[in-house]
Amino acid sequence: MFVDTVTINVKAGKGGDGAVAFRHEKFVPFGGPAGGDGGRGGDVILIADEGSRTLMDFRYQNHFKAKPGQNGMIKAMYGRGSDPVYVKVPAGTVVYDADTGEELGDLTHDKQTLIVAKGGRGGRGNIHFKSAKNTAPEIAENGEPGQELRIRLELRLLADVGLVGYPSVGKSTFLSVVTKAKPKIAAYQFTTLTPNLGMVRLEDGNDFVLADLPGLIAGAADGVGLGFQFLRHVERTRVILHLVDMDPDNGREPFDDFQQILHELGTYDEKLLHRPQIVVPTKIEIPGAAERLADFKKALADSAWADLPVMPVSNVTHTGVQPLLHKTAELLQAVVAADAEKEAERAAETKTKTYTGPSQEPAFTVTRDEDGVFIVTGERIEKLAKMTNLNHQDSLVRFDRQLHGMGVNDALREAGARDGDTVMIGDLTFDFVE
Repeated sequence: MFVDTVTINVKAGKGGDGAVAFRHEKFVPFGGPAGGDGGRGGDVILIADEGSRTLMDFRYQNHFKAKPGQNGMIKAMYGRGSDPVYVKVPAGTVVYDADTGEELGDLTHDKQTLIVAKGGRGGRGNIHFKSAKNTAPEIAENGEPGQELRIRLELRLLADVGLVGYPSVGKSTFLSVVTKAKPKIAAYQFTTLTPNLGMVRLEDGNDFVLADLPGLIAGAADGVGLGFQFLRHVERTRVILHLVDMDPDNGREPFDDFQQILHELGTYDEKLLHRPQIVVPTKIEIPGAAERLADFKKALADSAWADLPVMPVSNVTHTGVQPLLHKTAELLQAVVAADAEKEAERAAETKTKTYTGPSQEPAFTVTRDEDGVFIVTGERIEKLAKMTNLNHQDSLVRFDRQLHGMGVNDALREAGARDGDTVMIGDLTFDFVE
């Protein structure tokens, strides 16, 4: 079974809590606060692995959680940071936020990494809060929460050249002829249910990776047949070999098949129609195929695709195979050179970064539920509540000053809060006091 899209849950480690501690020893001048900082929580990192070929393993394990950082300690000792958790994915995996659909990254080569959940920073110990007015502060921060999200992994096959065409046009047979791959071959539709890769080796050293992709049928762009499972992988290929069956007894018209495949490619992604493409009529050794090939070439010459090269092959006699492979390698080299030039231009353009300024989104919002509880929400305010150490009075006073400075108290009054009303910020619940 081939798995090419899965959703997993990742959670980075929470930062360690800062400590409240004091020193009053004979040879420690002035003593004072000595609570150390907490260690940083572990990240969750995806790493591309060339040894992986599918996302099958994620069917059985789809939760990944990093460890929290160590808490701060006495004598100003910092807590130890937690190690990251590495999650191996196949090279060619695109990563999306499962809730927003935003693309987070694209892992295209071996050992490439992507941090998908950052560990929380450690909370500060009371050694940082000493001042002239408060020489013995009982203030420390809890560790920052680690990021937690659902991500969708989508595997797109990494191949230089892709074979497209209707089912049973000879894609798998062609792959077996030109490479050492051993795909399943049989005389019925959808023999290939998973993409197969093979390395084409030429005597001039211009080797390339060839992919036999599951067959397309009408409606594939809308999910019919193998649908998106196929089209997703075509996006990665740099050159397309479009195989068209010339067998006079298959019950289909070659040019109609050709147009239908192009329609599905264009419906899925218009850019696929501009990909370098070679039309490859197959099964030309069958009696009657020569006449069909002549009709097909005439129809193609009268169409908008007249400029496409046509290179017939026989998988049985191997007629035309070597010229086709050399032409493919030539096209591929031209594409690689053009891509390298575009990449250099993009790199030059991105040397200067533009600062867009801070977000204009409100820092928090105040709502009231059906039970009369005032709920304050907002990423910054909720993180502040989680990082407040509620075990010490000084920390509570500091938290109150922070709420006042952010305008939370005024916002609650405007929303109708009165003495004794219940207020919730994340998991923290307290009574409003005028």
